[in-house]
Amino acid sequence: MCKHCFTEKKIEMKTVFTVEYNDCIIVVKNVPCFECPVCGEVTFSDEVSAKLEIIVSAAKKLMQEISVIDYTKAA
Repeated sequence: MCKHCFTEKKIEMKTVFTVEYNDCIIVVKNVPCFECPVCGEVTFSDEVSAKLEIIVSAAKKLMQEISVIDYTKAA
């Protein structure tokens, strides 16, 4: 259920997750998510959220101006 508009069903799809960190941008593409077809709210499963934390933490150590990471290859 969508926490924003209370629509019952969300659609399983993939999205792009972006983080700004110390004047750098980290982009993780192909991230599995659930999207509300009415309002567009995106949520992640607990497992995907945990993997995103690991991926972003690793990217922060590289400190490139822009990092683009494919979730399917990094998770």
